[in-house]
Amino acid sequence: MTFSTQQRDALIAAAREAATRAYAPYSKFHVGAALLLADGSVVTGANVENASYGLSLCAETVAVSGILSSGTFREQNGKLEAVAVTGGAPGAAGQGDTVTPCGRCRQILNEIAQIGGSDPVVWCDGAEGVLEARLSDLLPHAFGPANLL
Repeated sequence: MTFSTQQRDALIAAAREAATRAYAPYSKFHVGAALLLADGSVVTGANVENASYGLSLCAETVAVSGILSSGTFREQNGKLEAVAVTGGAPGAAGQGDTVTPCGRCRQILNEIAQIGGSDPVVWCDGAEGVLEARLSDLLPHAFGPANLL
């Protein structure tokens, strides 16, 4: 699927808005993610930290959890089309270094991409512009549901 600059910018804006809802009292680094499904719906998530650092959740994981727990993804035979990720200091998401999904989040995104049979575009927001890549480029030779059949 091909996206317009306006579609890209709207998804990045949704990710920036999501970053304002981050709970990041330890790192002070707010991350927002916005996921676009084939039906046009957008689901967002923000990072949620925990005093036991290993229990913290990345923004992409929160968004994927929202999609799967709502039942919307499977009911509509959803397909993940695009992902936007941004981060930075509180109130300054997208104004610093470009933020890409961490390895764990690449795997989480890959899971629902494989379920829907897609290879979503991933837009990574930062002060120097938007890095665009396919998920398969960010996570080559990914392991997922197809490997278990």
